[in-house]
Amino acid sequence: MTPPDKPLVCVIGTGGSISCIGGSRTDFLNYGYADAHYTIDEMLSRVPEIADIARVRAEQYANVYSGDMGPGDWLGLARRVNAILREKDTAGVAITHGTATLEETAYFLNLTVKSDKPVVLTGAMRPMTAMSNDAEVNLLDCIRVAASPVAAGRGVLVVLNNEIQAARDVRKSSTSRLETFRSGDLGFLGYADSDGRVVFYRSPDRVHTVRSEFDVEAARELPRVDIATAYAGADGTAVRALAQAGCAGLVAGGIGSGGAPRGFMEALSETARQGVPVVVASQAGTGRVMARKALTERGLIVADDLMPRKARVLLMLALTRTREPSEIQRIMGVY
Repeated sequence: MTPPDKPLVCVIGTGGSISCIGGSRTDFLNYGYADAHYTIDEMLSRVPEIADIARVRAEQYANVYSGDMGPGDWLGLARRVNAILREKDTAGVAITHGTATLEETAYFLNLTVKSDKPVVLTGAMRPMTAMSNDAEVNLLDCIRVAASPVAAGRGVLVVLNNEIQAARDVRKSSTSRLETFRSGDLGFLGYADSDGRVVFYRSPDRVHTVRSEFDVEAARELPRVDIATAYAGADGTAVRALAQAGCAGLVAGGIGSGGAPRGFMEALSETARQGVPVVVASQAGTGRVMARKALTERGLIVADDLMPRKARVLLMLALTRTREPSEIQRIMGVY
């Protein structure tokens, strides 16, 4: 009996450390300086074991440092992923990405992909040219998860270090350790493990992908949203400057449970009164910003447990639908 064809996975390259070409096998630090990158086809050729898992089709979307992957790139990538997933034969999409902003791209796709098929992002803390690199196994695991039927319907996923994380919850937590991606108190979802299995123990509960209300197919740009960060002694200078620069929305990276010095808070109140939606998140890393009087009486919106960068992504999309603070607050609680 002829075995069925292996699943077809589209692998999209966008750049990052996973694609960098270092100067030597011990170049763990300066490999990005020369701005030399493997193409996605070259990366795949370095991991021939992928052929045992899936048929792959490669596309080069970009080949850049992930800090240069901005909102315009997110829109184009979301449209391309949606087009690929509408193809009947495609089992899933795997995306290689720099780790610095991987969590932002992943969360944007989590809110804008219109399919239950797996979409999985990966990166690496060491380039493929380095000894003991994590790039090759992360690429293999990413494609393994994207090809797996058990990964369907769980939203956009992130896979590094054999761990499967939810796009909404995951964040980079270390500058250089291989286990940098963490999901705070909530933990990761499962494993892409050494026995070749893809194993899940839980699924994200917040709304994502096909159940999301956001549609970016016709969008050519996203509203500008900036982040103002609070710290001891911070006044309202940065907040007012961003408002005067014309931001459509503002995220405040609060301290503790979302608080900030008095001058900073007064500037947030002024900005909200000017009609600019202001969302308060926390820099703490875990826990919720709750709707207490000190915030709501100023007309501020709370981000629940979203970190400031994730709150910015969601506020951008919310502003494509509404500027009403109560409606934006509903959105912050749903996604």
